[in-house]
Amino acid sequence: MPTVAEALRQFAPAYLQQHADSISIAEDKVLGAITRCRTGALGGVHYQCGGCGSDHWVGRSCGNRHCPNCGHQRTQAWIETQAAKLMPVHHFLVTFTVPREIGLVLRGHQRDDYRCLFDASSQSIRDVGSATKSLKGCQLGFFGVLHTWGRDPAVYHPHVHYVVPGGGVKLDEHGHALSWQSTPKNFLFHHGTLIRTYKAKLADELRAAGLYAQIDREAWTKDFVVDIQPVGHGVATLKYLAPYVHRVAINDSRITDVNSETVTYKIRRKGNVMQSKTVAGDDFVGDFLQHVLPTNFMKIRHYGWMSAGSKVKVEEVKWLVWLMLGWTFWLGSGYAPQAEPLTVPMKCRLCGGVMRVIEVSYTSLSSQGIRPEHGLTYYDSG
Repeated sequence: MPTVAEALRQFAPAYLQQHADSISIAEDKVLGAITRCRTGALGGVHYQCGGCGSDHWVGRSCGNRHCPNCGHQRTQAWIETQAAKLMPVHHFLVTFTVPREIGLVLRGHQRDDYRCLFDASSQSIRDVGSATKSLKGCQLGFFGVLHTWGRDPAVYHPHVHYVVPGGGVKLDEHGHALSWQSTPKNFLFHHGTLIRTYKAKLADELRAAGLYAQIDREAWTKDFVVDIQPVGHGVATLKYLAPYVHRVAINDSRITDVNSETVTYKIRRKGNVMQSKTVAGDDFVGDFLQHVLPTNFMKIRHYGWMSAGSKVKVEEVKWLVWLMLGWTFWLGSGYAPQAEPLTVPMKCRLCGGVMRVIEVSYTSLSSQGIRPEHGLTYYDSG
């Protein structure tokens, strides 16, 4: 079965030579990591089954956040961590995008412009929320995830998804939490007010970054798509966002063919219709690299009482919600259902026994005469 790594191994060397003057250090590192991931070039992990005693050598994973082969274990752990922060109330998915003309400027100054996008959108949620009748005097807690692609990785589409609980915390004059105040299940903010606030704040942020003059004035007359969707308890939304948290743009299941000149992959169109698209190998590499984030850039950010430095803690807010719902006795009794863990022990493909690590090698497996196994669903072995 063809993979993203196979396509990059086929076409990245020529791409790097052709674009040596424009390729960034981060992009070079990403290509080097993905093309060597789980091949044994980075070393390997020796597993032994506790059931049948069989030995398995698996090439070490690169651990790069852009790699389509890595991140499964961390993705499941992320869902569990974020699910623990969700309140037992209704939630909303709020998405901020930019017109294409502004997006093209963002691509040329990613670190500064992504920060502007985060700051403008998060401040809009905070300010419009504080002016909304159902949230007046409340502090919100929410988190956002940056995406730069849509259905087709060839299209550069920067946007931020925010998961926002339907309510906020009433604070006293000293900033201590007093109570939880809910919003209606089908209404968070006034849509038009949020768009106007977001446009103004994004313009201010780009001016402060010295980038506003690079944007055509007509771009500000275009529609800014800001979407507000009620998403119930929010767990399904976490599972939707999770695959994009530790991976990027396209996964192996969408690659249908890699030959000496082209790459063919599937695109999901509207109406859940799948289409095939064939691009030149050089174009595939370039399309993939436009989604590589700047080194150490945080693509997940928490705000309000969900932020690490908040005086009001998530556990305190959850207790206030339980009090409002009258759940405190039920939860304290031990009869409340507990979430099933998503991270499970690694199993042997021969007998289903639990696998354990025997040793980790950091030298190439081929130099040791060891051939790593392929096609095994193991944890990230970085």
